[in-house]
Amino acid sequence: MNFKYMKEALKEARKAAKAGEVPIGCVIVYEDKIIGRGYNKRNTKKTTLAHAELIAIQKASKAVGDWRLEDCVMYVTLEPCQMCSGAIVQARIKEVIVGAMNPKAGCAGSILNILQMEEFNHQVELTTGVMKEECEAVLKEFFKDLRIRNKLEKEKQVP
Repeated sequence: MNFKYMKEALKEARKAAKAGEVPIGCVIVYEDKIIGRGYNKRNTKKTTLAHAELIAIQKASKAVGDWRLEDCVMYVTLEPCQMCSGAIVQARIKEVIVGAMNPKAGCAGSILNILQMEEFNHQVELTTGVMKEECEAVLKEFFKDLRIRNKLEKEKQVP
């Protein structure tokens, strides 16, 4: 495991925050090189499918020329949801390194652990809590700022 890659995922999360998106970032590493990057773009692209992990998987698959990412490691700042966890299993990603856990929607151990279900034909190595405080701080700051912006918007609307 390499902290420099989680720092790169955090850079992606900060890009999302600057774009007004929930700050989730992801990088996929193959042979010690980043081959896929992504950050949350659900609001920007107006689609549920624009999660950081899915964007990074698409880019990584294009880089290797295959849908199988068997020797790749994913670094993601927030625990993947059920959709992303399913895509990770389908892509045959070898290992996932998670920063912050997501008790409301996480499917890498919080609600379910889709990544390691024996019923599937592929299980993913999983490490959680890597740079947890930094990953949580980016999210907390975003939602704190969002609450302030929403409050100011409400106050503008009151006659």
